[in-house]
Amino acid sequence: MGTVWFCLVAIMIAVYVLLDGFDLGAGAIHLLAAKTEEERRQILASIGPVWDGNEVWLLAAGGTLYFAFPALYASGFSGFYLPLMIVLWLLILRGSSIEFRNHIKSAVWDPLWDFLFCSSSLLLALFFGAALGNVVRGVPLGASGYFFEPLWTNFRLGEETGILDWYTLLVGVLALLALVMHGGLWVQLKTGGEVRSRAGKLAARSWWGVLALTAMVTGITFRVQPQILVNFSTWPWGLIFPLLAVTGLAGVPFELRKRSERRAFFASCAYLTGMLTSVVFGVYPMVLPARNPLYSLTVSNAKAGNYGLRVGLVWWVPGMILAAGYFTFVYRSFAGKVALDKDSRGHGD
Repeated sequence: MGTVWFCLVAIMIAVYVLLDGFDLGAGAIHLLAAKTEEERRQILASIGPVWDGNEVWLLAAGGTLYFAFPALYASGFSGFYLPLMIVLWLLILRGSSIEFRNHIKSAVWDPLWDFLFCSSSLLLALFFGAALGNVVRGVPLGASGYFFEPLWTNFRLGEETGILDWYTLLVGVLALLALVMHGGLWVQLKTGGEVRSRAGKLAARSWWGVLALTAMVTGITFRVQPQILVNFSTWPWGLIFPLLAVTGLAGVPFELRKRSERRAFFASCAYLTGMLTSVVFGVYPMVLPARNPLYSLTVSNAKAGNYGLRVGLVWWVPGMILAAGYFTFVYRSFAGKVALDKDSRGHGD
C-alpha cells in the first residue's frame, strides 16, 4: 500500500506541474510577451478560468501526503518551514495581483499588479525547482527524523546544506526555463496576433536552455544521488520515463516547425511528465533522502497504517474521478482561442 500511495502522490504532483505549470509560465513571460494593455489582458484571459482551479492539485497533494506519509509531512514541513512560507506569500501575491487587476481598473495600480504577477510566477517556478533539487540531493536528516535547513549556507554539497546551493539553483533555473517554455506554448495556443508570436518565440528560445540544462543536470544528478543509477540498473524498464522526457523535448521544436501548436504543447507536457517520473522512479523507495542514507525516510518507515491506507484508497478513487470530470468539463468549455469582451478585464469568467 505504501508503494501504491507513493505512486498516487507522484501522479497528483505531476498533474499539478502540468496544469499550474503553464499558468506559472504564462505569468513569467507576462511582461515580455505583452506590450500593451490589450495584450496583457489576452494573457490573463488565457489562464483566467483555470488558474485557481489548477492550484487545487497542490493542496490535494499536500493533503494526501499528510494522510499517506505522516512522518514525511511532519519532517518535511518543519524542515522546509522557511521556503514554504516564502512560497505561501508568493502564491498570495500572485493570486491577489490577478484578482485586483481584474476587479479594479486603475492606470496607477495596474503596473504594480502586472509586476507582482510576473515576478511571483517567476520566483515560484524557481523555488519549486529548488525544492525538487533538495529532494534529489538529500537533506540533513538525523536519527530523530527531523531537520532544519537555512535558506543558504556556503552553497556547497556538504553536510551543512541550505535550501539553496549551486545544485538546487541549477535545478531551479531548469524548472524556470521549462515552465517558461510550457507557458509560452500555452499562450501561443490560446491567443492570437503579436502576443501569440512573441510567446512562441520565447518558448522556442527557452527550449535551447532547457535542452542544455537537462543534459547538464542529468549528468550531475547521477553523481549527487547514486540511488538513481542503482534503480535504473536494477529495473531497466524504468528507462521508459527518461525516454518520454527526451521524446517530448525533441517533439517541441518538431511540432513548432509544423505549426502544430496543440501538439507542441502536449510534447512539453510529455517532457515535464518524463522528467518528474524519472526522479520519482530514481529515488524510490526513499520519499525524503537524507545526506546520510541511514536516516532517509522511505515508503516503509514513513507511511501510515495499511488499514487506513486501504480505506483512504476507497475514497480517493471516486474523489479523483469527480475532479477529473470537473477539469475535463472546464477545459472543454474553455477550448479555442480567447476572445475579450469590450469591458472584460481579462479574467475570463
